[in-house]
Amino acid sequence: MAVIKEKNTLPERLSPVFERRIAYLDNLMTVVCDFTNGPASEPDKPHSHPHEQITYVAEGELYLFLGDEKHHLTTGDIFTVPPEIPHCIQTISPHVRLIDSFSPVRKDFLQ
Repeated sequence: MAVIKEKNTLPERLSPVFERRIAYLDNLMTVVCDFTNGPASEPDKPHSHPHEQITYVAEGELYLFLGDEKHHLTTGDIFTVPPEIPHCIQTISPHVRLIDSFSPVRKDFLQ
């Protein structure tokens, strides 16, 4: 069993407005994503992947674009993304924290 304490770890900074922390086992990955670019004038570029995804909105407000649908989400909401479905977000609040879970593990996230 691993314990990852936020106060004892540095996040992986992927851009000036996006950082993440990752924990994973053989078949499951959880990623804490922090966005500080809100309100964004445009959504992120849509992407897809072969992984199942469940995301919990831990903080903030955003639009989720899932396939051809647009959803307004706030703290406490949860969404699911089936494999290969294009999706992206647009932040509305200054800070958005998402807790993503993926199966299988996103090996492209590992260094």
